[in-house]
Amino acid sequence: MQPDLNALAVFALVAEERSFRAAADRTGVTRSAVSQTMKRLEETLGIALVQRTTRSVSLTEAGERLYAGIAPAIADMRAVMETTGDMRGRPRGQLRLAVSSIAERFLSGPFLATFAEANPEVQIDITVTDEEFDIVAEGYDAGVRLGEVIEQDMIAVSVAGDERQLAVCAPAYRDRFGAPAHPSELAGHRCIGWRRAPKVAPYRWEFAENGKEFSVAVAPEITTNDMALMTKLALAGAGITFGMEESFRPSIDRGELVAVLEGYCPRFAGFYLYYPSRRNVAPKLRALVDHLRRLG
Repeated sequence: MQPDLNALAVFALVAEERSFRAAADRTGVTRSAVSQTMKRLEETLGIALVQRTTRSVSLTEAGERLYAGIAPAIADMRAVMETTGDMRGRPRGQLRLAVSSIAERFLSGPFLATFAEANPEVQIDITVTDEEFDIVAEGYDAGVRLGEVIEQDMIAVSVAGDERQLAVCAPAYRDRFGAPAHPSELAGHRCIGWRRAPKVAPYRWEFAENGKEFSVAVAPEITTNDMALMTKLALAGAGITFGMEESFRPSIDRGELVAVLEGYCPRFAGFYLYYPSRRNVAPKLRALVDHLRRLG
């Protein structure tokens, strides 16, 4: 038997109030509607649940047993409804994010640390991934990706300004093998490549010349999906690698890495926090958006 949850909720009110009129007032319907609902429930169960007189309503033995069985569940549902309603007012709950591994500024300690401190009732769950998937279907509240790969039906908020990718190597590698003068010369160099997932071709290095964009399919001697490892290998003199300038900037500033082919590396729209277009954005996600805008 499929339970009629609406009828059970009405019965619980009748049992609590011992009055059809009072139950009707609490539900916002007519007394006749409550009476019809009760009649339908009794017909479904095949037994009387209440006894009515002109002045009072009392429960039969079957009614008492039914009410004792459903009352805890009704109370739990009401508590959950109240708690859910409270979530409209303040940020709370788990905030699931899927973030690109090269979104350096977003993944930096200070940004997330200050957000967590300002929102102690929000539990942040971050998956660092470069896989491309539907964040909604996978249960994420939002994602962080380069603007060029975000679907047009998403709301996108800039994480940082324009970005660019650089080709870099250690000074020792440059001194030993020379620096390429044009991206086409990368074929003659040892390269450290990146791929976003197993069984996926290495990323083609993207450049621009005279306003026209083009890409080069290098043949990496070493390929990985870990930008940190790529940086370590470049620092060790293993070859030329290619990635986001922010990832390499500390090593460049310390003189541990040098940029090559810099004139062929254009700037482009950077990373965005994106999420589905909804009429009501959850407070936890709204708080993250506001935090991002304040610090931007």
